[in-house]
Amino acid sequence: MNTKNPHIALSTSRLSIGYQHKKQQNRIAQDISFSLQQGELAAIVGVNGIGKSTLLRTLGRVQPSLGGEIYLDGKKLALHDPLELASKISVVLTEPIASKNLTVVELISLGRQPYTNWIGTLTDLDKEKINDAIALVQIGELKHKKCYELSDGQLQKVMIARALAQDTSIMLLDEPTSHLDLYHKVHILKLLRHIAHETKKTILFTTHEIEIAIQLCDKMLIMEKEQSSFGEPCELISNKNFENLFPTDTITFDSQTGSFKVKK
Repeated sequence: MNTKNPHIALSTSRLSIGYQHKKQQNRIAQDISFSLQQGELAAIVGVNGIGKSTLLRTLGRVQPSLGGEIYLDGKKLALHDPLELASKISVVLTEPIASKNLTVVELISLGRQPYTNWIGTLTDLDKEKINDAIALVQIGELKHKKCYELSDGQLQKVMIARALAQDTSIMLLDEPTSHLDLYHKVHILKLLRHIAHETKKTILFTTHEIEIAIQLCDKMLIMEKEQSSFGEPCELISNKNFENLFPTDTITFDSQTGSFKVKK
Protein backbone atom coordinates (compact mmCIF):
# COMPACT_ATOMS: atom_id res chain seq x y z
CA MET A 1 0.00 0.00 0.00
CA ASN A 2 1.46 3.37 -0.98
CA THR A 3 0.65 5.55 2.01
CA LYS A 4 2.79 8.38 0.59
CA ASN A 5 0.47 8.94 -2.38
CA PRO A 6 -0.75 12.54 -1.88
CA HIS A 7 -4.21 11.60 -3.21
CA ILE A 8 -4.73 8.99 -0.47
CA ALA A 9 -6.68 10.74 2.29
CA LEU A 10 -7.18 7.87 4.73
CA SER A 11 -5.70 4.39 4.81
CA THR A 12 -5.12 1.46 7.16
CA SER A 13 -2.63 -1.37 7.16
CA ARG A 14 -3.49 -4.64 8.94
CA LEU A 15 -5.50 -2.76 11.54
CA SER A 16 -6.88 -4.62 14.57
CA ILE A 17 -9.75 -3.13 16.56
CA GLY A 18 -11.50 -3.84 19.82
CA TYR A 19 -11.23 -2.97 23.49
CA GLN A 20 -8.48 -3.20 26.07
CA HIS A 21 -9.31 -3.69 29.75
CA LYS A 22 -6.19 -3.59 31.91
CA LYS A 23 -3.97 -6.25 30.26
CA GLN A 24 -6.84 -8.11 28.62
CA GLN A 25 -7.55 -7.48 24.91
CA ASN A 26 -10.96 -8.10 23.37
CA ARG A 27 -10.15 -8.14 19.66
CA ILE A 28 -13.31 -7.72 17.56
CA ALA A 29 -11.80 -7.68 14.06
CA GLN A 30 -8.31 -7.73 12.55
CA ASP A 31 -6.32 -7.47 9.31
CA ILE A 32 -8.34 -4.47 8.07
CA SER A 33 -6.56 -2.77 5.16
CA PHE A 34 -8.00 -0.13 2.82
CA SER A 35 -7.18 3.22 1.23
CA LEU A 36 -9.54 6.06 0.32
CA GLN A 37 -8.82 8.89 -2.06
CA GLN A 38 -10.00 12.47 -1.81
CA GLY A 39 -13.60 12.90 -2.94
CA GLU A 40 -14.67 9.27 -2.47
CA LEU A 41 -17.81 8.04 -0.73
CA ALA A 42 -17.30 4.71 1.02
CA ALA A 43 -19.41 2.45 3.21
CA ILE A 44 -18.48 0.01 5.97
CA VAL A 45 -20.87 -2.97 5.98
CA GLY A 46 -21.09 -6.27 7.83
CA VAL A 47 -23.23 -8.28 10.22
CA ASN A 48 -24.29 -6.92 13.61
CA GLY A 49 -21.52 -6.99 16.19
CA ILE A 50 -18.69 -7.25 13.67
CA GLY A 51 -17.24 -3.89 14.79
CA LYS A 52 -18.39 -1.32 12.23
CA SER A 53 -18.90 1.43 14.82
CA THR A 54 -15.75 0.37 16.68
CA LEU A 55 -13.75 0.76 13.45
CA LEU A 56 -15.21 4.22 12.83
CA ARG A 57 -14.41 5.32 16.39
CA THR A 58 -10.87 3.96 16.03
CA LEU A 59 -10.34 5.84 12.76
CA GLY A 60 -11.51 9.05 14.47
CA ARG A 61 -9.19 8.34 17.42
CA VAL A 62 -12.14 8.23 19.79
CA GLN A 63 -10.64 4.93 20.99
CA PRO A 64 -7.23 3.31 20.43
CA SER A 65 -6.46 0.54 17.96
CA LEU A 66 -5.12 -2.85 19.08
CA GLY A 67 -2.55 -3.20 16.31
CA GLY A 68 -1.66 -2.20 12.75
CA GLU A 69 -1.56 1.36 11.44
CA ILE A 70 -3.89 4.18 10.40
CA TYR A 71 -2.57 6.87 8.05
CA LEU A 72 -4.09 10.31 7.59
CA ASP A 73 -2.66 12.13 4.56
CA GLY A 74 0.24 9.66 4.60
CA LYS A 75 1.12 10.43 8.23
CA LYS A 76 0.40 8.04 11.10
CA LEU A 77 -2.80 9.01 12.90
CA ALA A 78 -1.07 8.83 16.30
CA LEU A 79 1.36 11.59 15.25
CA HIS A 80 -1.39 14.20 14.75
CA ASP A 81 -2.01 16.47 17.74
CA PRO A 82 -5.68 16.85 18.83
CA LEU A 83 -6.19 20.31 17.29
CA GLU A 84 -4.63 19.23 13.98
CA LEU A 85 -6.83 16.13 13.99
CA ALA A 86 -10.00 18.19 14.66
CA SER A 87 -9.23 20.28 11.58
CA LYS A 88 -8.84 17.15 9.41
CA ILE A 89 -11.47 14.66 10.63
CA SER A 90 -15.07 15.27 11.69
CA VAL A 91 -16.97 12.44 13.38
CA VAL A 92 -20.76 12.06 13.56
CA LEU A 93 -21.60 9.30 16.05
CA THR A 94 -25.00 7.88 17.00
CA GLU A 95 -24.98 9.34 20.53
CA PRO A 96 -27.88 11.78 21.13
CA ILE A 97 -26.93 15.46 21.00
CA ALA A 98 -26.26 17.13 24.36
CA SER A 99 -29.11 19.63 24.15
CA LYS A 100 -32.01 19.54 21.74
CA ASN A 101 -32.91 23.00 23.08
CA LEU A 102 -30.27 24.51 20.78
CA THR A 103 -31.40 26.08 17.53
CA VAL A 104 -30.23 24.50 14.27
CA VAL A 105 -27.73 27.30 13.58
CA GLU A 106 -26.38 27.09 17.16
CA LEU A 107 -25.76 23.35 16.80
CA ILE A 108 -24.07 23.75 13.42
CA SER A 109 -21.90 26.55 14.87
CA LEU A 110 -20.39 24.01 17.31
CA GLY A 111 -18.58 22.57 14.30
CA ARG A 112 -16.36 25.66 14.33
CA GLN A 113 -14.99 24.98 17.83
CA PRO A 114 -11.54 23.82 16.60
CA TYR A 115 -11.02 27.28 15.06
CA THR A 116 -12.62 29.73 17.51
CA ASN A 117 -10.88 31.46 20.39
CA TRP A 118 -11.35 30.40 24.02
CA ILE A 119 -14.65 32.28 24.36
CA GLY A 120 -15.95 30.82 21.11
CA THR A 121 -16.36 34.07 19.15
CA LEU A 122 -17.35 33.41 15.54
CA THR A 123 -15.36 35.30 12.91
CA ASP A 124 -16.69 36.25 9.47
CA LEU A 125 -14.95 33.15 8.08
CA ASP A 126 -16.67 30.94 10.69
CA LYS A 127 -20.06 32.41 9.75
CA GLU A 128 -19.30 31.87 6.05
CA LYS A 129 -18.46 28.19 6.65
CA ILE A 130 -21.67 27.75 8.69
CA ASN A 131 -23.79 29.35 5.95
CA ASP A 132 -22.03 27.30 3.25
CA ALA A 133 -22.84 24.10 5.17
CA ILE A 134 -26.50 25.10 5.60
CA ALA A 135 -26.76 25.89 1.88
CA LEU A 136 -25.07 22.64 0.78
CA VAL A 137 -27.40 20.51 2.92
CA GLN A 138 -30.38 22.71 1.91
CA ILE A 139 -31.78 23.38 5.39
CA GLY A 140 -32.01 27.17 5.27
CA GLU A 141 -35.67 27.09 6.31
CA LEU A 142 -34.75 25.22 9.52
CA LYS A 143 -32.02 27.63 10.71
CA HIS A 144 -33.91 29.10 13.65
CA LYS A 145 -35.90 26.02 14.68
CA LYS A 146 -35.09 24.23 17.92
CA CYS A 147 -33.56 20.79 17.42
CA TYR A 148 -36.39 19.12 19.38
CA GLU A 149 -38.82 20.37 16.70
CA LEU A 150 -37.06 18.44 13.92
CA SER A 151 -37.87 15.05 12.42
CA ASP A 152 -35.19 12.33 12.48
CA GLY A 153 -34.33 13.03 8.85
CA GLN A 154 -34.05 16.79 9.42
CA LEU A 155 -31.87 16.28 12.50
CA GLN A 156 -29.60 13.96 10.53
CA LYS A 157 -29.13 16.71 7.92
CA VAL A 158 -28.26 19.17 10.70
CA MET A 159 -25.61 16.79 12.07
CA ILE A 160 -24.12 16.47 8.57
CA ALA A 161 -24.12 20.28 8.29
CA ARG A 162 -22.28 20.54 11.63
CA ALA A 163 -19.59 18.17 10.33
CA LEU A 164 -19.41 20.21 7.11
CA ALA A 165 -19.02 23.45 9.07
CA GLN A 166 -15.99 21.89 10.76
CA ASP A 167 -14.50 22.01 7.25
CA THR A 168 -12.46 18.82 7.46
CA SER A 169 -11.15 16.85 4.51
CA ILE A 170 -12.52 13.60 6.01
CA MET A 171 -16.00 12.94 7.42
CA LEU A 172 -16.81 9.78 9.42
CA LEU A 173 -20.49 9.01 10.05
CA ASP A 174 -21.96 6.19 12.12
CA GLU A 175 -25.29 4.92 10.75
CA PRO A 176 -26.40 8.23 9.18
CA THR A 177 -29.63 6.63 7.89
CA SER A 178 -30.80 4.79 11.01
CA HIS A 179 -34.48 5.37 11.97
CA LEU A 180 -35.27 6.79 8.51
CA ASP A 181 -37.73 5.46 5.93
CA LEU A 182 -36.47 4.23 2.55
CA TYR A 183 -36.95 7.58 0.77
CA HIS A 184 -35.01 9.50 3.42
CA LYS A 185 -32.28 6.83 3.59
CA VAL A 186 -31.68 7.24 -0.16
CA HIS A 187 -31.94 11.04 0.13
CA ILE A 188 -29.26 11.23 2.86
CA LEU A 189 -26.87 8.88 1.04
CA LYS A 190 -27.31 10.74 -2.26
CA LEU A 191 -26.59 13.97 -0.37
CA LEU A 192 -23.37 12.47 1.04
CA ARG A 193 -22.37 11.31 -2.45
CA HIS A 194 -22.98 14.81 -3.82
CA ILE A 195 -20.92 16.38 -1.01
CA ALA A 196 -18.01 13.96 -1.53
CA HIS A 197 -17.88 14.46 -5.28
CA GLU A 198 -18.52 18.23 -5.28
CA THR A 199 -16.30 19.27 -2.35
CA LYS A 200 -13.64 16.53 -2.70
CA LYS A 201 -14.16 15.49 0.92
CA THR A 202 -13.60 11.83 1.74
CA ILE A 203 -16.72 10.43 3.41
CA LEU A 204 -16.79 7.06 5.17
CA PHE A 205 -19.94 5.79 6.89
CA THR A 206 -21.30 2.64 8.51
CA THR A 207 -24.60 1.27 7.27
CA HIS A 208 -26.98 -1.68 7.14
CA GLU A 209 -28.29 -0.43 3.76
CA ILE A 210 -26.00 -2.67 1.73
CA GLU A 211 -28.02 -2.63 -1.50
CA ILE A 212 -28.25 1.19 -1.54
CA ALA A 213 -24.53 1.45 -0.75
CA ILE A 214 -23.71 -0.87 -3.68
CA GLN A 215 -25.53 1.54 -6.00
CA LEU A 216 -24.17 4.84 -4.62
CA CYS A 217 -20.69 4.24 -3.15
CA ASP A 218 -17.32 4.51 -4.85
CA LYS A 219 -15.78 1.97 -2.47
CA MET A 220 -17.01 -0.47 0.18
CA LEU A 221 -15.41 -2.30 3.09
CA ILE A 222 -17.03 -5.63 3.98
CA MET A 223 -16.03 -6.40 7.55
CA GLU A 224 -15.43 -9.94 8.72
CA LYS A 225 -13.72 -11.09 11.91
CA GLU A 226 -10.49 -12.45 10.48
CA GLN A 227 -10.05 -10.51 7.25
CA SER A 228 -12.10 -7.80 5.54
CA SER A 229 -12.68 -7.17 1.83
CA PHE A 230 -12.32 -3.75 0.21
CA GLY A 231 -12.87 -2.36 -3.27
CA GLU A 232 -15.36 -0.94 -5.74
CA PRO A 233 -18.85 -2.49 -5.41
CA CYS A 234 -18.67 -4.14 -8.85
CA GLU A 235 -15.28 -5.62 -7.97
CA LEU A 236 -16.60 -7.03 -4.68
CA ILE A 237 -19.60 -8.51 -6.50
CA SER A 238 -17.43 -10.21 -9.13
CA ASN A 239 -15.18 -11.58 -6.35
CA LYS A 240 -18.29 -13.02 -4.63
CA ASN A 241 -17.47 -11.14 -1.41
CA PHE A 242 -21.13 -10.46 -0.58
CA GLU A 243 -22.21 -14.08 -0.95
CA ASN A 244 -21.06 -15.31 2.47
CA LEU A 245 -22.06 -12.21 4.41
CA PHE A 246 -25.17 -13.92 5.82
CA PRO A 247 -26.04 -17.62 6.37
CA THR A 248 -26.86 -18.92 2.90
CA ASP A 249 -29.70 -21.13 4.15
CA THR A 250 -31.60 -17.91 4.96
CA ILE A 251 -30.34 -15.16 2.64
CA THR A 252 -28.53 -15.39 -0.69
CA PHE A 253 -26.91 -12.66 -2.78
CA ASP A 254 -27.93 -12.22 -6.44
CA SER A 255 -24.86 -10.92 -8.26
CA GLN A 256 -26.92 -10.09 -11.37
CA THR A 257 -29.14 -7.58 -9.56
CA GLY A 258 -26.81 -6.67 -6.67
CA SER A 259 -29.50 -7.57 -4.16
CA PHE A 260 -30.23 -10.07 -1.40
CA LYS A 261 -32.94 -12.72 -1.71
CA VAL A 262 -34.74 -14.39 1.18
CA LYS A 263 -34.89 -18.17 0.96
CA LYS A 264 -38.49 -19.22 1.55
